[in-house]
Amino acid sequence: MVDIAVVDYGMGNLRSVEQALRKVAPGLEIAVTDDPGVVAAAGRVVFPGQGAMPDCMREMDSRGLRGAVLDAARNKPFLGICIGLQMLFEHSAEGNVPGLGVLPGEVARFAPDLKDALGNRLKVPHMGWNQVHHGDHALWDGIAQDARFYFVHSYYVLPRDMVLAQATSDYPQPFVCAVAKDNLFAVQFHPEKSAAAGLTLLQNFINWNPV
Repeated sequence: MVDIAVVDYGMGNLRSVEQALRKVAPGLEIAVTDDPGVVAAAGRVVFPGQGAMPDCMREMDSRGLRGAVLDAARNKPFLGICIGLQMLFEHSAEGNVPGLGVLPGEVARFAPDLKDALGNRLKVPHMGWNQVHHGDHALWDGIAQDARFYFVHSYYVLPRDMVLAQATSDYPQPFVCAVAKDNLFAVQFHPEKSAAAGLTLLQNFINWNPV
């Protein structure tokens, strides 16, 4: 049994995720895998993703990973990253596709005419470093309020139950960028690309033992 399975469905920046995990957990067995059996047996699961939601859902299903991912999201320490957050919800406006339905809510696109407080147009996708206003959760231990994390996305989640929300960021209005429920934690930003704050979050995930 591997300690941490990083789910490989052909759509994530897996090398960066793997390297960051090895940096914070050098003594653990980490497998980047598209084998549902390995995912099912792993102690912890990381579910990353990049690209378009329809492609991600199709590639995940083509590898037979849906059941193992659903089971992990409900029963063991589970970390979703970027599209790995969005896929947990019920439906996405990107391609008008259903998600996994683990969490209630939708995935929406940033408006094309976003402007900051000075009237300057903001680009979509939202790309670069941005402050994160976080709540009280074990995965935020040692991370300063308003710490900066790295984002690359055009879509964001709209949880139907805001109790799920564990952090927001502003672009220019607040949007949910982290959610948590029981054994599950998922973020819109890329902790593997977010320097010390990102590595701290990954270390907290490794040490996390949800009740």
